[in-house]
Order: sequence, then structure tokens, then C-alpha cells
Amino acid sequence: MSRIGNNPVAIPEGVTVDVKDNVITVKGKLGELTQKFDTVEIKVEEGNVLVTRSSETKDQKAKHGLYRSLINNMIEGVSKGWTKELELVGVGYRASNQGQKLDLALGFSHNIVMDIAPEIKVETVSEKGKNPLVKLTSFDKQLVGQVAAKIRGFRKPEPYKGKGIKFVGEEIRRKAGKSA
Repeated sequence: MSRIGNNPVAIPEGVTVDVKDNVITVKGKLGELTQKFDTVEIKVEEGNVLVTRSSETKDQKAKHGLYRSLINNMIEGVSKGWTKELELVGVGYRASNQGQKLDLALGFSHNIVMDIAPEIKVETVSEKGKNPLVKLTSFDKQLVGQVAAKIRGFRKPEPYKGKGIKFVGEEIRRKAGKSA
């Protein structure tokens, strides 16, 4: 029994859901997302999306909850949107953006310039006395997470001083330094 897969997904106002030929399309005020699916059945009834499976095979059990979660993320994304915030911790670490180009100064001999996908809105915040922030906002949760992970991968937080790029609210396991 899939506890997640059995829950219906409510469709808010302004969002339309279409299911055709093993492809589900979700349209909302922020954008449009599509997802292919297989081995499960998806129905739209009375303002809810229901995901059902026809048998108890391991593959179908696994995909039952997966597709329900993906559909929920798609509906929430086109109605509200998803945001990830990254914090640059370290002396001299800076971030700026011109349109869809993100410029990161992370202590290397050169700045890292990264082109951000047009579906993502990027914003940098630099206040005096606080660490610079990079805010990524989009209707596609997978794309936001992937771009945030790529940015974080340029300089992962290290365990001794905590320097690097971390998610806002992320706890870094710290280690003690050399003992005298």
C-alpha cells in the first residue's frame, strides 16, 4: 500500500490538467509542464488528480508514489512556483547577475560566469555585513534543484571553517581543527 500514491492531488483555480497518450500536461499562470508516465493510470475527477495502479508488482508500487509526487510538484510549481536560496560564506565571495548571466567570485584566479536557463529567474542580494545570497525562482522544481546543485558544486562548504556555497538553512557538520 502506497500512502503517498493513494492521496488525491487537489487542482487549484487557474490550473488545468490534461492526460493524453501517457503524457500529463499541467498549465497554470506561471507556465506549462509535461511529464511522461507508464505502468500507472492517471485520472482527473472532480478537481482532483488520482493515480492508481493495476497490480502489486514492485515496479508499479515504486512508480505509484513517484508519479503522484511529480504531479503534485508540477501543480504546485505552475500555481505558486519554487524558490531555492544559496548563501556564499567566505571572505571575498561575491555574486552578481546581469539578466540570465550569474557572475560568481569564489576565490579562484578567475570569476565563474554561468548562463542560467530562461525558465529560471535569478536574483542576487548583497547587503553590507551579511553573506551574499543567490535566489533562484521557477515553476519547474527539478530544474531549480539541478541549477542550485550545480552552483553549490563550484565550492562546496568545507567542514573546518564552513566556507563555501550552502543552501540557506543548511546545517554543515563542523570538525575540530588541529589540537595543540
